[in-house]
Amino acid sequence: MSNHHSGNMKTEILYGINPVFEALRAGRRTIFEIYIAEDKSSERIAKVVKLAESRKIPVKKVKTAQLKSITRTGQHQGVSAKVNLYEMAALSDIIESGPVNNNNNRFLLLLDNVLDPQNLGAIIRTALGAGIEAVIIPKDRSARPTPAVSRASAGAVEHVCLIKVANMVDTIKTLKQQGMWVVGLDRGADKTVYSSDLTGSVAIIIGGEGKGIRPLVKKNCDFLVSIPQMGQLNSLNASVAAAVIMYEIFRQREKQKKEPDV
Repeated sequence: MSNHHSGNMKTEILYGINPVFEALRAGRRTIFEIYIAEDKSSERIAKVVKLAESRKIPVKKVKTAQLKSITRTGQHQGVSAKVNLYEMAALSDIIESGPVNNNNNRFLLLLDNVLDPQNLGAIIRTALGAGIEAVIIPKDRSARPTPAVSRASAGAVEHVCLIKVANMVDTIKTLKQQGMWVVGLDRGADKTVYSSDLTGSVAIIIGGEGKGIRPLVKKNCDFLVSIPQMGQLNSLNASVAAAVIMYEIFRQREKQKKEPDV
């Protein structure tokens, strides 16, 4: 995909109502221009236009065919925006800032081999709901936070802290030095996610479609957990598995808040 240029700043085209609305709401990206299909109108599109106008961002009405050629997709829902490229955070940003919530317990998600943009988007959407502090992806073995990922995440990627690291194993070692438990999700693990105490500071590692976590990454985990399944088939894809484990941790933490140690 070629990058458009706005002055010297590289830009990309976000598309879909949620991604554009959430990018406006999050206020992290520079938004140069918004394009609306002239024959589409709805309350949701009107909300996007109103928010854009309150931020003094130019809104252009274009023909649907033109919008399709701007976004290179039919999935634009009548709305797109020209924005600067997604900015990733660094691991040091979150380590230095300290935990945001959960009684000073950290809650991070590491993704190894998640190459499918739909899966990455879905995982990020759930991570935001489950209160994950940051999502960490390796620079080589991961989908990137493209407009397609923002669309698949319903705009959640605009709010989440996404960190790109050069080396997953080094990252795991750093997190352990910070006092975190590093827990890998692995189909073959004896310990299930339901029988493990995951209320402390944890970093969960989810492997990608088909392959799972790489052996060296797996070897560096403190322990591995599985999700029990009834059938013979491994029927959970990466994003569903990620949702199960994130919400189990969320549940354990909420329960712990209500029943403090006596």
